[in-house]
Amino acid sequence: MSNCKSYIVRAMTSDGSARIIFADATEIVSKAAKIHQTSKTCTAALGRSLCACSLIGSLLKNESDTVTLQINGGGPAGKVICVSDYKGNVRGTIDNPSIEIGPNDKGKLDVGGVIGNEGSLYVIRDLGFGEPYIGSTPLVSGEIGDDISEYFARSEQTPTVCALGVRVNTDKTVKSAGGILLQLMPGADETIIPTIERNISTLGSVSAHIANGRSGEDIIADALRDIPFDIFDKYDIDYTCSCNKDKYQKALATLSDDDFASVIADNKPVEAVCHFCKKKYTFTVDELVNARKKAKE
Repeated sequence: MSNCKSYIVRAMTSDGSARIIFADATEIVSKAAKIHQTSKTCTAALGRSLCACSLIGSLLKNESDTVTLQINGGGPAGKVICVSDYKGNVRGTIDNPSIEIGPNDKGKLDVGGVIGNEGSLYVIRDLGFGEPYIGSTPLVSGEIGDDISEYFARSEQTPTVCALGVRVNTDKTVKSAGGILLQLMPGADETIIPTIERNISTLGSVSAHIANGRSGEDIIADALRDIPFDIFDKYDIDYTCSCNKDKYQKALATLSDDDFASVIADNKPVEAVCHFCKKKYTFTVDELVNARKKAKE
């Protein structure tokens, strides 16, 4: 497992026709696998989803913006939910993290099989303007990269290539994880498309490149070979959770009258567990009663 920090590199072709974002999310996926105690295939499924959400998050404009990626394909792993901030710091959860299935017909971890493809992918952007923007598209494979590409093409009319990968060691630790998001910009010079298609077809596995020690700059250079480009930033990202005791206390204070009466009748401390980081918060009955009084003032 890599001990290096996860990071993002962003670049654009010199003429502004295309942008590309690379994420090395090895450490992020390693943290997620430890938190959720995932099987090898669920590590790959959750890991790809975290990479994708981080890449999409890095497209946000404002510090308070967030994006949620929700994938529900009807497979045995259940629903996957990931949330990213505007930098690409991300957190995620998967319904059935310990589920394992056999390899696919290529002998690789069967992410599509564990996710399923009888459902939809949702991208929910909260930009602080009241109701969030929700886009969705039916899943095409459950492999996640293909589904992200399809989402941008159909829901946002943006030609996109998304390549994601997670390599898991036999002991379930994460060897490498990452991805790229390459998009044509409005008014793009379409003569670059054949070159991009050639480069992507020969790019190979992103996770293999990371495992072999290649940098984000190296991988971007491969994807944009023979196309002038400029790297405009590089920064660290992490698996981060925004939960705190106050949030859970406020949520418990708004339980229905019947549910709250049941809590009072039990007269026992109430424990809440964060789905994303598994941190536990314990509340006494008095704390909840006082919080409910405050909420109704």
